[in-house]
Amino acid sequence: MLYPKKEIVKRYAKNPILTADDMPFTCSGIYNSGVVKFDGKYLMLCRVESIDISNYFIPAISEDGYHFKVSKKPISLPRDEEFKKYTEEMIYDPRITEIDGVYYICFAAHSSYGVRIGMLKTKDFEKFNSCGFISEPDNRNGVLFPEKISGLYARLDRPILPDDRGDIWISYSPDLVFWGRSKCVFKRGLHGHWYWKKIGAGAVPIKTNKGWLEIWHGVHVMAGYQYVYHLGAMLLDLNDPSKVIARAKAPILSPREPYERVGLTSNVVFTSGAILEENGEVKIYYGGADTVQCVATARLEDLVEACFNR
Repeated sequence: MLYPKKEIVKRYAKNPILTADDMPFTCSGIYNSGVVKFDGKYLMLCRVESIDISNYFIPAISEDGYHFKVSKKPISLPRDEEFKKYTEEMIYDPRITEIDGVYYICFAAHSSYGVRIGMLKTKDFEKFNSCGFISEPDNRNGVLFPEKISGLYARLDRPILPDDRGDIWISYSPDLVFWGRSKCVFKRGLHGHWYWKKIGAGAVPIKTNKGWLEIWHGVHVMAGYQYVYHLGAMLLDLNDPSKVIARAKAPILSPREPYERVGLTSNVVFTSGAILEENGEVKIYYGGADTVQCVATARLEDLVEACFNR
C-alpha cells in the first residue's frame, strides 16, 4: 500500500535536544528517557550510561520542553538488598505516570536473574521509594495507565518470548503490588511487516474521547541481524484497554536522520514519554540510535485520525 508523503509527526529542527556532552560526567550516551509535566515544567528522567557501563537516572528540567538543564547528579536509588539484587546489571527505559499527585516510574531491571519490571515512586523527584518488582522475569516495557480502570490499576508490558520476540500485554492490580487478569492486547505482525519481530508499549497512554492513545514501538530485522525500531499509534478501548479499537497501519516515525541511524544501536527511534499540551499538540520524546535524546511534535487529532485512516 502507498501512503501520502504528508508527515503527521514533525521532528524538532534542532534535534538532538540532549547528548552525552550535556551530561555531568563522561558517558557513552543518553538513552530512552521518561518525561512528565511537574510543577509547571517539563521533567525528563534521563537514563545515562557511564563509560564503565554503569547506569543512572538523572533528572533534567525545561521551561519549554526543548531546552533542558541536566542535574549535576543522578537520583538516589533504594539501597535495600532486594533492589540491588535485581538491578545489579542495569536499569533502563523509565516511564513516568502521575496518579493523584504521586509519580510512578516503571523501568526495566537487568540482573543475573533476567529482566523484570521495577517501579519507584516519588512526590518531589528528590526522594524515591521502591514499589518493588511488579513482574516475573523476562518482561519489560512496563507502562502504567494514568488512572484506574474499573477500580483497578492497569499496566501494559511486553513478556519476552524465545528468539527475542514479544507482544503487548495488559495486567491489572488493586494495589500496585499484586497483578493479574493478564491478556494479550496486540500481537506482532507477520514476517515482512515493519513490526514482525517484536512490539512494545512506549509512552504513557493519553486519554482521548476516542480511546486511549498509545504510542508504541515495532521492530523488524534486516539482513538477518539489524534491528530497526519504528513508532506506531493505536487506540485502546477506554473501559477495556485490552481491546484495540483502531491502529495506524504505517509507522508514524521511522529512523531517517543521521542521529537516528548512527549510534550505539543503529536505526532506532524509541519513545518512553509523550506530553499532551493544552493546545492539542503532543510532544513525543524519543531516543535516537540509543545515543541521544530527541523530540517531535504532532497534533492529537492527527494521531487519532491516523489510527483510523493511515
